[in-house]
Amino acid sequence: MAKQKYTQQQIIDALRETKGMIYLAAKRLGCEAQTIYNYRDRYPAVRAEMEQQDGEVDDAAEMKLYQAIIAGEPWAVQFRLRTKGKGRGYVERVQQDINATIDGELRVIINR
Repeated sequence: MAKQKYTQQQIIDALRETKGMIYLAAKRLGCEAQTIYNYRDRYPAVRAEMEQQDGEVDDAAEMKLYQAIIAGEPWAVQFRLRTKGKGRGYVERVQQDINATIDGELRVIINR
């Protein structure tokens, strides 16, 4: 059985129609998901479309998260602070320098 050949545009259109979902795009085209990955590796336009679709889905998810934060959903507020809020000091644990900890404990033992 001969391999079916797709154009870059057919792959791109399938990715757009399925919002970048590889397996759904492959199903729509009647090929294996690996075929789409092969096109991604071979053609910059296909790779760019995959990145575009992935970015749009990320934006949609972040908008839903933002809406949940504005609605006062505690899980959403916590999630945001645990991830993007780290730079502002919202961390669950504090990592200590092990050498400073050992030095401090040794001083306590020595001074007994």
